Formats: sequence, structure tokens, C-alpha cells
Amino acid sequence: MKKIVLLAVILIFLTGCGVIPDNSEFIACISELDTPEKIGDYMLENFTYEIHDFYTLSPYELWETKKGDCDDFSAFGVFVADYHGYETWQIKIYDNTWYKHYVAVYNEDIWYSITDNSYYYFGFDDFREIVDYVCDIRDKNWTKYIVYDYWDDIVEETYNE
Repeated sequence: MKKIVLLAVILIFLTGCGVIPDNSEFIACISELDTPEKIGDYMLENFTYEIHDFYTLSPYELWETKKGDCDDFSAFGVFVADYHGYETWQIKIYDNTWYKHYVAVYNEDIWYSITDNSYYYFGFDDFREIVDYVCDIRDKNWTKYIVYDYWDDIVEETYNE
């Protein structure tokens, strides 16, 4: 009975946290990506942008297919960095059209860094600075952004007035 309870607790704990597939190549790959910069470099060299409007690939699915969009890339980045002990977030950025964009955010102790699709940028002090920067390089005006922690809980929601 104790084993069943322990197994149930472990399964509840692992639900939603991105259980690592039993694939030695995938595990070896993410084990090597031990910094946000390495994660960004890996995505830039190995993944191709492909829009997935109505679904998000798991990090493993993106790794297998090598094709994804900003939501897929940011989910991969957050998953891998969390695996290495980084505090991570995803920011979902809206403008006044249909546009939504996702970036992965990493706490690197002295600053926040991001992967925007697969490009690594660093030196940010807060989420607002990140959103402003991302929108500037994309020539967008943001109307709202939502910051999610690793567990998909909202930690900040800000409207641009």
C-alpha cells in the first residue's frame, strides 16, 4: 500500500512538469544544454520556424521534429533550463492585432536573459524591459503581457495604456 501511495504522489508531482521521455539521445542533448546561451545556440542551429497556431509541441516533440514556433521554442527553453536548476518564466506578449509572441526568460543571477525564438539576449533587469526590447526589435507595440512561471501560474499581468 505504501508503494502505491508513493507512486501516486510521484505521478501527481510529475504531472504538468514536463516528464522527461525515456530517450537516451534526448536526455544526452538536454544534459549538454546547461546554460541559456547554449540552449539558444542549439535552437538556432537545429530548429526551423514553423507556425503552430492551435497547439504547442512538448519539448520532446520539438526536439524530434526540429520545427516549431515561438511558443514551442520558449517551452523548450524553459524546460531545459529548469532541468538545470534555473528559475524560468514564459512571457506571452500581445499587440492590438491578432499577434501574440512568446519568449523564454531565465534568471542568471546578475540579470535576466531570454531566448526569443532561438536568439539569446541578456542583461535585462525586469520583465517590462524584456517586453519593450522584444517589441522594439519586432517593430510592435504591445498592449498586454502575461508572465507565467514554470508551472504555468500567472506571476504578472500588465496592460499598456
